[in-house]
Amino acid sequence: MVKIKLKRMGYKKNPLYRIIVINATTKREGAPIQQLGHYNPKTKEMKLDKQAALDWISKGAQPTDTVKYLINNATEEGTLDYKPSTKEKLSKKALAKKAAEEKAAAEAAAAESAE
Repeated sequence: MVKIKLKRMGYKKNPLYRIIVINATTKREGAPIQQLGHYNPKTKEMKLDKQAALDWISKGAQPTDTVKYLINNATEEGTLDYKPSTKEKLSKKALAKKAAEEKAAAEAAAAESAE
């Protein structure tokens, strides 16, 4: 089976990835069938041959989850159309506190409407 995956490059704590087409039984650093582009996760810089990637997928190549995300969010020129997450990340304690406050507010609203 042929896969489209990321090949890690760069040095310690500064990863760079090449987007490659490779046989599934070959090692991650093995010789690729074709190189489709590159991706830098720190700067969100990407260059991808989107048409070639879609051609490989139509031929039966299986992209990994990360590569699937990159292909879906790539523009026609092959750059990443990055949208920062607007969802705030809270700890379990903060989530529980927020849920309790919302529950108390809902109960207060129900009590007001019952009167």
